[in-house]
Amino acid sequence: MELKYFRLIKTIVEEGSIANSSERLFLTQSALSHQLRDLEERLGFKVFHRKRNQWDLTQEGKELYKVANELFQAIEEGFSNIQNIKEGSKGTIRLSAECQSFFHKIPAFIQKMGIVYPDIDIDLRLGTTHQTISQVLSEEIDIALLTSKPMADALHSVEVFRDEIFAIMHQEHPLNEKPHLDASDFSQIHLIINSFPLEGVAVYEHFLRQNKVTPVKISAIPFTEITLSMIDANMGIMCAPKWQLSSFKMSENLVFKRISGQGLKRTHYLVVKQAYKNRQYINDFIASFEEEFLNI
Repeated sequence: MELKYFRLIKTIVEEGSIANSSERLFLTQSALSHQLRDLEERLGFKVFHRKRNQWDLTQEGKELYKVANELFQAIEEGFSNIQNIKEGSKGTIRLSAECQSFFHKIPAFIQKMGIVYPDIDIDLRLGTTHQTISQVLSEEIDIALLTSKPMADALHSVEVFRDEIFAIMHQEHPLNEKPHLDASDFSQIHLIINSFPLEGVAVYEHFLRQNKVTPVKISAIPFTEITLSMIDANMGIMCAPKWQLSSFKMSENLVFKRISGQGLKRTHYLVVKQAYKNRQYINDFIASFEEEFLNI
């Protein structure tokens, strides 16, 4: 039974007649009469008793009117809930990442988010990589992307994906002869990083520091294209996950070398304050992020 028939029954009862219902339903009296006649023929019973200008529901009609009220109330409540959800999906997210390599991928993700969730404004905060946990706690940023799970009870962490960091070097580099790089191999190399401090550099934070090794030379170059050109000239080594370099033109002279026998693998977490984890726009962002970076 189509929704228009329930609307017709409800309106006739509330307006008292088809004549009074015509203006409310934006249809002629003739069209409404035809609609009611068609309904009663399909059902096989009368919905109304007509007595001059008086329209009374039959017993069957009363049941249909009851259903109509329940139906339209449910529709109204449903749209009200949808509106509440939509309102909850509005908000500003100040986002930062502990690993600077993500700043290569995040702008494209933010662009996609803007299409699907136009009411979520994402403010990418650069230059805060070393203080991300404290900044989430102090509410200077809303969501942080971290490579270690914080233990603070006030924070909520969601594991989003895992990756592996490789050493990128020229194929004629002496270390290319090795099956993988050990910590001691880094003591005599020129390591090129995005920026200082070293605590924000993944290969140092997750591998070299615990082995008490510091490269003999470290250069901070914020432009990946320049770093790749220097490596192509056999002037140093950089460390990064393969996905970070997927959008760059790679020289055939460059090779990816595994770090340690097991590989230098990381787990990435999105971290937000516990108090905000159930906000709809926060959940929308996290779900979209997981989908975007699932297969990198």
